[in-house]
Amino acid sequence: MAHAGTLTISNLSKQYEVKGEVLPVLKDITLTINPGEFVSIVGSSGCGKSTLLRLLIGLEEDYQGEILLDGGRIVGTSLERGIVFQEHRLFPWLSVEKNIGLGLLNAKVPEEEKRRSIQEHIELVGLSGFETAYPYQLSGGMAQRVAIARALVNRPEILLLDEPFGALDALTRAHLQQELHRIWQQESITMILVTHDVEEAIYLGDKVVVMEPRPGRVRRIVPVALAHPRDRAAYEFVRIKEDVMREFIGQPAEEVIEPPLRAHDAPSDRLPSTFRFAV
Repeated sequence: MAHAGTLTISNLSKQYEVKGEVLPVLKDITLTINPGEFVSIVGSSGCGKSTLLRLLIGLEEDYQGEILLDGGRIVGTSLERGIVFQEHRLFPWLSVEKNIGLGLLNAKVPEEEKRRSIQEHIELVGLSGFETAYPYQLSGGMAQRVAIARALVNRPEILLLDEPFGALDALTRAHLQQELHRIWQQESITMILVTHDVEEAIYLGDKVVVMEPRPGRVRRIVPVALAHPRDRAAYEFVRIKEDVMREFIGQPAEEVIEPPLRAHDAPSDRLPSTFRFAV
């Protein structure tokens, strides 16, 4: 089991220079993410969500403020931090097990231990039997499972997810949300999800960080004190969703989404089985 890391972001600001003009992208971001916590970050396009992930993974170092993992400043990329993108980015000429094995390319562990870890993570993401399959033989959901396994195989302290299900159809997306939650509980590591999907953010997150753009900054942090597994149709879930949506639209959320359920409403039909289709 991986060690879960504590991430501390203090007064983080980031800017670029475009055609001689300074373009602020992030401004005064302060956030603490506790060990084993699942944090969802939502915001409209241009609020700097992906830039924030690039800084957390260590792809950029030119910023103001501090980003600390377990008290140490993040410098460059590291096996301590894994990332999954919207596109799976698998190598088409490599099999499932070899694609996952790339996550251990720089790991200083014996080959036998590498093989054992690869097999464990193939089983973790539910792809036993597909070890020798190639990306063209996989569905989109299966390919994204491989990407998740590749990011987890070296036992990172933190897993960063940049719209990992954004390119998938609704049923596959819902199923993989459930699978990601299962993996998070089983691995007990810190996860940070960037998404445009408010419902996804609430379904998975212990808290939802709402960002606003130009420059990107934290507008509000919404705790999600709901037990798992979460019912998307439950009154409290819909109430939190409406609350978060209101931050974006600047008007009563009921004008753009379905009206909230009342506490005494009991929906006559639930669709949990729909979300259990194999992908």
